[in-house]
Amino acid sequence: MLDVLAASPLLTMMLVVALGTLVGMIPFGPVRFGPAGALFVGLAVGALDPRLGEGLGLVQSLGLALFVYTVGLAAGSGFFRDLRSQLPLMGGSVVVLALVAVVTLVLGGALGLAPALNAGTFAGALTSTPALAAATAQAGSQDPAVGYSLAYPVGVVLTILVVAAVLARPWRTVRDPDPVAGVGLIDISVEVERPTRLLDIPGVAEREVRLSYLERAGQTRVVAADEELRAGDRVVVVGPEPAVRRAREHLGHRVSDHLAHDRSEVDYRRFIVSDRAVAGRTVGELDVPGRFRGVVTRVKRGDLDLLAHEDLVLELGDRVRVVYPRGEIDGLTQLFGDSQRRVSEIDALSLGIGLALGLLVGLVTLPLPGGIAFALGSAAGPLVVGMILGRLERTGPLVWGLPGSANLTIRQLGLLLFLGATGLASGQAFASSAFSVTGLKIVALAVVVVATAAGLFVLLARLVGTSAARAAGGLAGFVGQPAILAYANGRTVDERVDAGYAALFALGIIAKIVLVQVVGAV
Repeated sequence: MLDVLAASPLLTMMLVVALGTLVGMIPFGPVRFGPAGALFVGLAVGALDPRLGEGLGLVQSLGLALFVYTVGLAAGSGFFRDLRSQLPLMGGSVVVLALVAVVTLVLGGALGLAPALNAGTFAGALTSTPALAAATAQAGSQDPAVGYSLAYPVGVVLTILVVAAVLARPWRTVRDPDPVAGVGLIDISVEVERPTRLLDIPGVAEREVRLSYLERAGQTRVVAADEELRAGDRVVVVGPEPAVRRAREHLGHRVSDHLAHDRSEVDYRRFIVSDRAVAGRTVGELDVPGRFRGVVTRVKRGDLDLLAHEDLVLELGDRVRVVYPRGEIDGLTQLFGDSQRRVSEIDALSLGIGLALGLLVGLVTLPLPGGIAFALGSAAGPLVVGMILGRLERTGPLVWGLPGSANLTIRQLGLLLFLGATGLASGQAFASSAFSVTGLKIVALAVVVVATAAGLFVLLARLVGTSAARAAGGLAGFVGQPAILAYANGRTVDERVDAGYAALFALGIIAKIVLVQVVGAV
């Protein structure tokens, strides 16, 4: 059987992925390891025969590149929007990493571990493969890989436990606005009691509510952008419940006869954005009111139900709810495309160009003081490029974003390939040292390193006013482990998780590459 697996690396990888998925579904108290199960199964299988972990470098790099690039695309827009607010967390995380490096040096020396093992333990506890590569090149041996393979599972497990604790008892902060995710939208009909301009309604100018239907003198139409409402008018207000309540108090009183139920003159429908000419453009650029006398009220994006506004950028796969006069449906269908088949297709051109750019950026090597060389590698390079392209949305005819379902599928596949290949490649080193005295020392050091890093990071997040969701994603990026991000996303639907991860992942890799060489030199 081992001969068969050794002769077919693809078969081995698929078995590890399948078994790892099963292991990831097993609950260990409040924790399920999810995709990280592929790592642990890979370690076990790789320990059986050294041949099983050979020649997987390409699979490992490809899986990691796919994962981080799709994360960057999804989080890029939010990251740059929130960059100023996240600067304290980003700067503080570098200080925390420096303190953790000092702890590794002091405790590793007290335990009698060699500098190369200390460096590998530092890289493994913080799950940084690029840092391991830097430590190995500096040591000139595979000793750092031993520390890495033993500390890596410790880093994953303990950090997942910390993330579980953070999300189990979330805290709120005024410095980190509530997420769009999970905030349900409602729509009600309101009778206007006093004349008012549309922009004077609380929440309209702030993009917290949107009006759609207007009934006046027995005739129903769509509200105009410069509407002057009169006493006796009836309108439909859309938005989160608190914002809708404030708008209703300003306008008048709610009526039970909901205007949206009468579709004889004005209708509504969700259209799928499948036309690439629309993706990457804002709601305002489409000019739905001017072209179709309608109004876009909501945008369904994955699990998020977003209130539409003029500057909201549409993405492939968005389901756009439009209120429009009857008879305009053909034009709206042609505008958005409204094709489920087309939106399921991946633009291989933009995906290939984006990944190639990311990998090229990862190859750039910069010399640093002390003879240290730095490169982003296949982990941070595609992430950084993905974030930039995710912010740009489109460049001429190229739409950089992926449909939400396609993004998640590629992300999951890349993550499983990366973790399975990492486990298989590290299995032998893990088995040879796991139950020795040196192995126990490495594990003890890893526990202290991870506990110190996670504890200081959570404390930092509280001090700078970061929400629990952003702290959980930030901790996953700070440690640098995609499985932790996947676990956090499985526990909560909140876009701040990905934004926190993207903010700290690349920065963490840079800092760890520099610090691991300091640890290995002392």
